[in-house]
Amino acid sequence: MKNECLALATVGNVNVDLIMGPVAPNLESGTECIVEHDELRVGGAAGNVALAWQALGCPYQIAANVGSDHFGEWLRGRFGKAAANWPITEGGTTVSVGVTHPDGERTFLTTRGHLLALCWPEVEAMLDWQKLSGGVLLLCGCFLTDRLTADYDSLFAHAKRHDVAIALDTGWPLDGWTEEVKAATLGWLSHSQYLLFNEIEATSLSGISDPQKAAHWLLDHMPEGGTVIIKRGGKGALLVRADCSLSCPAPKVELIDSIGAGDVFNAAFFAARTRGAQWQEAMQAAVATASLAISTHPRRYRETNEGETIHEFA
Repeated sequence: MKNECLALATVGNVNVDLIMGPVAPNLESGTECIVEHDELRVGGAAGNVALAWQALGCPYQIAANVGSDHFGEWLRGRFGKAAANWPITEGGTTVSVGVTHPDGERTFLTTRGHLLALCWPEVEAMLDWQKLSGGVLLLCGCFLTDRLTADYDSLFAHAKRHDVAIALDTGWPLDGWTEEVKAATLGWLSHSQYLLFNEIEATSLSGISDPQKAAHWLLDHMPEGGTVIIKRGGKGALLVRADCSLSCPAPKVELIDSIGAGDVFNAAFFAARTRGAQWQEAMQAAVATASLAISTHPRRYRETNEGETIHEFA
């Protein structure tokens, strides 16, 4: 797979996020709490990745769906031509209310909404597989798209026929890492050339507390030539392959909004690879971009030169 020809696509959860806070997590029943901040914006892992690619000027494809309500219309409008062939599912669009806390953490309340209806025949039709050949397809929100996830075998087989590498970022399972969930995830991993997990996901799936050892354990469950990336927040990130192992520290920044930081990392990593960046350079770009994103408002994805105007997404 030649980096200079790398085409990118993402599939999965695009929804509406309503972010409110900060507020202490121990709210009392029957009370009202006034917060300083609220913001309505595009959410979902696939949505966050696509917006970051958009801001970085990186061509991409995205396969997603929306509900038939006003939120669905709003989401399609935010993505323009990229959403032209998204199917409209009868019913409400998935909405997440993100409650931020003073320590920078957050709690999400999410409706299932339209995400349950996204299916493999729709995804197959939405993507230009000929253009994607030789590139990477990033699967997001695996535990929120039940109908599509149930047909992942068809997706994996189709991707293999078209020489498309699978990158996997499942998100956190709704019922935790049960034995059934672990078995399913390892099955997906056996078809994936990339795994991009945060530290707690990697250690929970592997059962190994040390992230470096967990990465090697996960790599053993992947095809030959696989790449495991573990995102460690303020500690940076590490990458493990059969032929190399490296880590990249994160700069100290003032945390403004950490929501979607891992998704921005994913987008920036693959955007760097499309430019021919080697592993260390791509990791540095990903960490730097995610660090900038979480420390700016409106959110920025790259530094600007004097007089330059770029897209910014709140």
